[in-house]
Amino acid sequence: MIKSCYIHIPFCNKICSYCDFPKLLYNANYVDKYLDSLEKEIKSIYKNDILDTLYIGGGTPSSLSLEQLSRLFNILGNLKKSIDIEYTIECNFSSLTKDKLELFKKVGVNRISLGIESIDKNNLKLLEREEYTDEIVNKIKLIRDIGINNINVDLMYALPGETIEVLEKDLDFILSLDVEHISTYSLIIEDHTKLKISNIKNIDEDLDYEMYRLINNKLKSNGYKHYEISNYSKDCFESRHNKCYWLNDEYYGFGLGAASYIDNKRITNTRSITKYINNGYSIVCEDLDIDSKIEYEIMLNLRLCCGIDLDRFKNKYGIFLSEKYDYNYLVNTGLLILNNNCLFIPEDKLYISNQIIVKLLQNKL
Repeated sequence: MIKSCYIHIPFCNKICSYCDFPKLLYNANYVDKYLDSLEKEIKSIYKNDILDTLYIGGGTPSSLSLEQLSRLFNILGNLKKSIDIEYTIECNFSSLTKDKLELFKKVGVNRISLGIESIDKNNLKLLEREEYTDEIVNKIKLIRDIGINNINVDLMYALPGETIEVLEKDLDFILSLDVEHISTYSLIIEDHTKLKISNIKNIDEDLDYEMYRLINNKLKSNGYKHYEISNYSKDCFESRHNKCYWLNDEYYGFGLGAASYIDNKRITNTRSITKYINNGYSIVCEDLDIDSKIEYEIMLNLRLCCGIDLDRFKNKYGIFLSEKYDYNYLVNTGLLILNNNCLFIPEDKLYISNQIIVKLLQNKL
């Protein structure tokens, strides 16, 4: 049974320089056609599973008008939801209003994700984002006044020209908000973004690592649990939806560019709005054999600080991980830890997790 679903809303009021997600500037006519296609896609694929998590991302879902959001939630009303569902929507401060929040609360949304990224003027100019510092505090208070008390904020760091002092100020501001969850992202300059086209380069790796350590130490010392490479939460506020991905469980993904994992198939939707609104949804379908599923399991599980639960792995695949991969060398050299029948990357080595995962995958038996 599939328990998680992602909905992609690609519309934005402004395009940020670093964004590689499928997106386009808000256009009311396109929104209506898009919602038509979204409804058709859901009806054609959804199998009446009861969902434990539902995540509306983008793009900027809150860029839709109140009427368009009402229609979106009417469409999503056809999805069956568990009593304790984690129901998230991504929002931008400038397009988030009291009326929209009241609608969110009415339909059962109980988690808001907000992209702060930075409050530094130079960082925001590079990212082509507006300054929201005062509005951030007011909007978070409004969210809580409405009765939604599970808030995530995003922090971006390792931007060209950024210093440790600038990052400290960003962290201090975010900590002052006292939110339940913080996601941190080192800037990656992706192809086809404005930053890439402008030939912007990444910062020095040593400074990137120093910033990573600062974030980790500061958030942990202020009561946040480091539970995944880039994610921190207060007790009981880990992102259940994202853990579905990291645990390599199956999930639905509907909308432009969305990804699904259904019936041992990884499916990726078209990024072309024209094709999507003409009901040409998926463009890539990868049919996974047992070896491919196990590779995904390893790569995704090891992003979590708790790593691979070896009992869970055995129950899921009918074999021991040690029958497929020799991880003894990595354990003996301290690159992996085996404890309480869990295999995980030491926290001080999570920064080089990709290298460790590659080494493990190369030790296939």
